[in-house]
Amino acid sequence: MQYFDTHAHIGLICEDPIEQLIVIQEARQAQVTRIVSICNSLHDFVKVYDNLKSANHVYHAVGVSPSEVQNPGKDWVQTIEQSAQLPRVVAVGEIGLDYYRKFGDKKSQIELFITQLDLAAKLDLPVIIHNRDAGKDVIEILKDRLPPRGGVLHCYSEDAEYARRALDLNLYFSFAGNLTYRNAKNLHETIGVLPLDRILIESESPFMVPADYRGKRNMPKYLPITAHFLADMLEMGDEEMADTLWDNSSRFFNLPRE
Repeated sequence: MQYFDTHAHIGLICEDPIEQLIVIQEARQAQVTRIVSICNSLHDFVKVYDNLKSANHVYHAVGVSPSEVQNPGKDWVQTIEQSAQLPRVVAVGEIGLDYYRKFGDKKSQIELFITQLDLAAKLDLPVIIHNRDAGKDVIEILKDRLPPRGGVLHCYSEDAEYARRALDLNLYFSFAGNLTYRNAKNLHETIGVLPLDRILIESESPFMVPADYRGKRNMPKYLPITAHFLADMLEMGDEEMADTLWDNSSRFFNLPRE
């Protein structure tokens, strides 16, 4: 079996470059053989990408998250365009809206989001979408601006009804370790309405650790726990589930299956 971690903040798990390499090696030993590295800022992207450039099984997304709306960086649009040409850069992200922490103002967040959606269309890349307490605006914007390669609602947090509406768009739905929490009824109900070929999983490390490891810092190596939980929910074998998630993830990021 092999697993595909579609969203890991390797630079937030640890700052030390050697420790970052250890994290991805430990993941590989746990059969997590592909990882998409996510950074919130372009400054962090440059550092993490440079450190992990020799790790051929680690892929990268580049973008400016809503947390950086007040300081996206000098010439940030050009930086994304140039970075998208680098080897193993497979998506624009994470991008989106976060009304929970009130980064900047809503207008500025929306402008940043739309600019990057249009940029992803120009670059022919999919988008990785952050949504926190902003579901209505996110889906309304995506109806008009979702790039042709589609997007993933990462660390899905809405309910089943929202998922039904989002299914009309070229969107995937990614679930993190919080899927394993007993009180995550909205996520459990959502799984029940989604086609199997639109589901991805992610570690969202160092956050959203699976229930078995609550209280610890999350790692990509824990991803198989989420896959196993999902397999049980859908009454599938672990190997069949792993294969399905691998196929879905590879298709979304336009990567060969092997």
